[in-house]
Amino acid sequence: MRINKYLAACGFASRRASEQLVTDGRVKVNGKTITSLATSVEEDDMVTVDGKRAQPIHKHIYLMLNKPKGYITTTSDEKGRKTVMELLGNKFEGKRIFPVGRLDYDTEGLLLLTTDGDLCNRISHPRNEITKTYVVKIENEVREEELEKLRQGVVLDGVKTKRCRITVLSFDGKITRLEVVIGEGRNRQVRRMFESINREVIFLKRVGVGELKLGGLGRGTWRELKPREIEYLQKM
Repeated sequence: MRINKYLAACGFASRRASEQLVTDGRVKVNGKTITSLATSVEEDDMVTVDGKRAQPIHKHIYLMLNKPKGYITTTSDEKGRKTVMELLGNKFEGKRIFPVGRLDYDTEGLLLLTTDGDLCNRISHPRNEITKTYVVKIENEVREEELEKLRQGVVLDGVKTKRCRITVLSFDGKITRLEVVIGEGRNRQVRRMFESINREVIFLKRVGVGELKLGGLGRGTWRELKPREIEYLQKM
């Protein structure tokens, strides 16, 4: 098995992040530091990351979290900011669980966490185009021609965004509330899309990933995924 796939199966990180562990020289196989991504390992090999034994996980953990604003989507932060891991309490202490993708510091909503590196890789990889559904709030009324421009795609960093779905949910005279469904996940994409038409997002919440919905899960709380939800993710 390739080293990046092996480390993902051990719950150290996604395959992509595992590749970084290898190229950084943090992985040893049978006591020897390896940096080649072409390295293959057998079941009886001794693999360590930063001195910690890497062993495949036979029963993975799959969670859904309703992330509040003010938390970093990472397992640790060198600046001492609060991370989403703190919201899990001590139940999974010692487990190599990590977030699937990212939500910005000021964005809230549905975040998946798992020990399954392969699953993380499938959900995060751009080629799979898994939809993400957001609720967005914008000050004042947003004109239909502005929304149509976003639906058709706008240029961010020299690359046009893919077509997306945008529906007006309500307008109370001051705030426009929208549902935005995108099939890609560029950095701060939804906020930057609206910035391209000179509109500022004042509230952003992810409420769906593919067919998974946040539902009534309370802010800052989590739950384990149901068997049918796990099966759905594994078939992606």
